[in-house]
Amino acid sequence: MVDHDTGVDAADSQPKQSRAGRNLPAAIAVGAVLAGILVAVLLFAPRFWVLILAVATPIATHEITRRLREAGYAVPFIPLALGGQAMLWLSLPFGARGVLGAFGATVVIAMMWRLVDQGLNHAPVNYLRDMSATVLIAVWVPLCMSFAALLVFRDDGPGRVLCLLFPVVFSDIGGYAVGVLFGKHPMAPAISPKKSWEGFAGSLVFGVAAAVFAVTMFLDRPWWVGLPLGLLLVLTGVFGDLIESQVKRDLGIKDMGRLLPGHGGIMDRLDALLPAAVMTWIVLTVLP
Repeated sequence: MVDHDTGVDAADSQPKQSRAGRNLPAAIAVGAVLAGILVAVLLFAPRFWVLILAVATPIATHEITRRLREAGYAVPFIPLALGGQAMLWLSLPFGARGVLGAFGATVVIAMMWRLVDQGLNHAPVNYLRDMSATVLIAVWVPLCMSFAALLVFRDDGPGRVLCLLFPVVFSDIGGYAVGVLFGKHPMAPAISPKKSWEGFAGSLVFGVAAAVFAVTMFLDRPWWVGLPLGLLLVLTGVFGDLIESQVKRDLGIKDMGRLLPGHGGIMDRLDALLPAAVMTWIVLTVLP
């Protein structure tokens, strides 16, 4: 039987799925463990947040490059992995300038790597396609992840990171709960048939409420700062999920990986968080 959301055989999907397509007990258990680890790190060793990101980044990058290679793309993993580490660790001494410099170097090295890898004596094959995918990955994973790292370097860094995590997590919870209970009107049936406008409304309510709570509780900022933050994080989170769903649909797969039971791969858990990290950094940097 074919899964109409991904176009792959349903036998490849995980058993005991809920109406929203998840192995709910496994998803809750894994989510609780990850949340506990992150909160403990932010409370007792905030700089280890960067180490967590540095571990997750190459795993997520490898999941995407492996799937693309299975589809016939020639994406250079090594420069992406090393460049991702450079973006994250150079953010510590140099801030955004270090991230930008490392990103530029990663793209340049990847372009040369792909050219040399195919052989300088051979005519290039799908070079433009492969490099477009490579730059997409460099932006999608390590560059966006670096914005999450930049959040923690201020005196109120742990609070800033929590202002990213709380809205994204509660937006996901609200969208899931409301979508399962009341979802009737598909939001993007051609991309992700299980998403509904009712679920989006739940994400909006839960995500904005969580953002208002987070900015007042963790940063001692005016409550109204949580309104644009929550709205932007919900929008980028929902579209981040849709973007990954579109990529997986293009590749004909259900999940990027299977490392996390009930969730899929690391990238399947980061799809909403990555673009949201960029928006969190912008809002908390620009607004007083």
